[in-house]
This record gives sequence, C-alpha cells and structure tokens, in this order.
Amino acid sequence: MERLSREGWHVKALVRDSAKYAAPEGVEVITGPLTSPETLAELVADAEVVVHVAAMFRDEGSREEFFDINYNATQELMSAADAAGVKRMIYCSTIGVHGHVAQTPSNEDAPFNPRDFYQESKLAAERLCARRMEQPGMEVVIVRPASIYGPGDLRMLKMFRMLHKGIFIFVTKGRPNFHPVYIDDLVDGFLKAMTAPQAAGQTFIFAGPEYIPLRDYVALAAKTIDTRAPGWSVPYGLMYGAAVVCETLSRLIGIRPPLHRRRLSFFKHNRAFSTARAEKLLGYRPVVGVREGFARTVDWYRKEGYLPKLKAKAGKSAKSVGRVAALKTVAAGTSLDWAMSSGVISLV
Repeated sequence: MERLSREGWHVKALVRDSAKYAAPEGVEVITGPLTSPETLAELVADAEVVVHVAAMFRDEGSREEFFDINYNATQELMSAADAAGVKRMIYCSTIGVHGHVAQTPSNEDAPFNPRDFYQESKLAAERLCARRMEQPGMEVVIVRPASIYGPGDLRMLKMFRMLHKGIFIFVTKGRPNFHPVYIDDLVDGFLKAMTAPQAAGQTFIFAGPEYIPLRDYVALAAKTIDTRAPGWSVPYGLMYGAAVVCETLSRLIGIRPPLHRRRLSFFKHNRAFSTARAEKLLGYRPVVGVREGFARTVDWYRKEGYLPKLKAKAGKSAKSVGRVAALKTVAAGTSLDWAMSSGVISLV
C-alpha cells in the first residue's frame, strides 16, 4: 500500500476490522463486509483500478461458505466496479486451481484440477472473470500467485516453529516440487498487471525465480534457522487417515482440528511453473530466490518475536552471526498484512 501511495495512487482499502491493521500513511480505510453492496459502492467510487485479493482461505468451512466469499462476493464486486466505471479489475486467484501438475514446469494453460472447496471456489470466480473478459467495457486481469511468503506472512511460520522445536514430520508422497513467490516480486507483478495495456484480458502466473524439490525446500528452511532438517518420514496414506479421524473428532467436540487433509497437500502436489507469459507481456522479472527470501522472512519473524532471536556465538560479533542478520532490508509497503491480506484495494 505504501508503495502505491509513493507512486502517486490514492488508495482505498476495504477491511473487515480496521483495528487489526495499521493503515499506511495516505491509505483510506473502509470497514465493512465484502458482501455489502453499499460498502462496495463506496469502495469503488471514482476508482480507476480495483485489485481483489480478499478470500476465505481457512482450513475448514462448508462449500457454501467458501463460495459465498470467494465467488458471490467477487460477482458483487465486479458488478459494483463495472457500474462505477472502473477501467480495470485485477482478480487474485491461486495456482491451486491447477492442483497437482504433471508437467514440470507447467504454465497458465495446464489442466484445472482443484482439490478442495477453496480451490474450487477460486476457479469458479476465475471463470466468472473470464466471461467478463469477453464483454466490452471494464478490463479484467486474472493473477495466479504461487505460494506467497515474506515479512508479514504467518502461514509459513508454523513450519519454521516446528523445525525449531524439532517436531516437524516430513510426509512422503512421490517427489513433488514447491514453487514460492516472495512478496516483493509479487507486488511488482501486481503493479505491472494494473498498468500494462497488454495485460487486459490475460491470465498470469506470478511465481519466484526458482522451484525446488519440497524436501530441499524444508531442508533450506531448517538451515536458515540453524537447525537440522527432518530425518525421518511418515507415509502419506497413514497421515491422511489420521487427518480424517482428527477432523471428525474435532467437529464432534467443537474445536478446530490440529491436522487437516488440506494441509497434507503441501507434501503431495507438484507445484512448478513457468512465468514466461508474464515475462514476455509484462516484463515480469522475479529476483528473490528461496535462500534470500527465507533469510529476510526469518529476520522479520525474529524481530517481531515469532521466533527466538539469534544469540552471538563466542568469538563472533552479533553482526557476523548467520546470513539472516545481514539481510534486513525489505522494500517498504510489501508486508503481506497489507499487500495481500487486507481485502480489496481501490485505486483512484
């Protein structure tokens, strides 16, 4: 958000609870539900571009709940933006609509294979956007980010904490790849999708400069926090059965299940993609690799108290301890809290 403000945009952001967000300077915050026509009309009034990044993403929920937020609200927002004369709408989808990809790397034309209510609802909204692309008037761009990480992200924090405690269990199912995208690179992609004339009517995958085997990804995370990588594994089938039992029992006693089938897809699905289309049409150039991105992310976790701070070893200064301490600079305005999790952004 700060980056957009610095570049001369008047930014309006729709959030459910403004108390949970410290709005960057110059950002106009609108509080309300994504399903309110009045709120959406206020948001998109006088806007040139609407960036839709709000979604229901949690592990549990009914199909109706996921579709109400991820599909119906997208339809309402699109109608409001169209009525307000918005020039372009950017819809944030997910590479999850492809599920497990057989080809490495795959691209935007890979077969759809959603595996849960979240991915199904995002694909349904994509198809809604695709139909709107065929009509005159407002331009629509679909963006499919890879797995997002960086300062502000807490989804990957659980992996780092489990590795730190030595309780991370690697679940085996084939030899999948994992393809993340660092938040700075993703924001660059969104800015290009917002402004490039040739982006209109296109779908783009925004991913980092590299995909790596999942086991190497976890091992690099462990190395970043100076701990050992998991040395033993559990078969996927065994853990899947345990997740089914866990979800069933948790529903009966009214708690959130600590183990979900959806979370196990992390170990199963091959995710490796080409960003050639975005590179060719938009000049998209991701630059932050996993090693550097992990270092920046862990540094932020430590500064915010999510992970223990590094202790200088005997005979070394604090400045020389680990690569994490040397990589502190993160571009302003690229925190995931505001770049991806705040809801809908209206740009005037």
